[in-house]
Amino acid sequence: MKEILVLCTGNSCRSIIAEALINNICSGRYNAVSAGSFPTGNVHSKSLETLALHNINIKNPRSKSWDEFIDTHFDLIITVCDEAAGEVCPIFPSNPKKLHWSISDPAKAEGSDNQVNTAFDEAYEMLKKRIENELL
Repeated sequence: MKEILVLCTGNSCRSIIAEALINNICSGRYNAVSAGSFPTGNVHSKSLETLALHNINIKNPRSKSWDEFIDTHFDLIITVCDEAAGEVCPIFPSNPKKLHWSISDPAKAEGSDNQVNTAFDEAYEMLKKRIENELL
């Protein structure tokens, strides 16, 4: 099984959703964890609501720093936000392959509940499509 690290800045939305999707869609092929360069310390409630609406389970979701994984072997690192893609990542011992998926941050969505929910659903669908097209 290949190991994947999904990175974004806050590790509260996109990377959490991507981690859950990879572990559900690609079960047995990939194991994913997620982290942030500047983690918020909490998982956005709409991320969890969006996953639940799509019947995607996530085990013990939490916002964490990429420092937690500095000595971990990864086969692939996926950045899901432009800010994290532009940052200098720590050096991981396995020299993993890197992919960048530019996904808008649904946590920055403003407006009605419907508009915010739509932003989270759009991020979910974009991540799902990338996973299905590039990892399966």
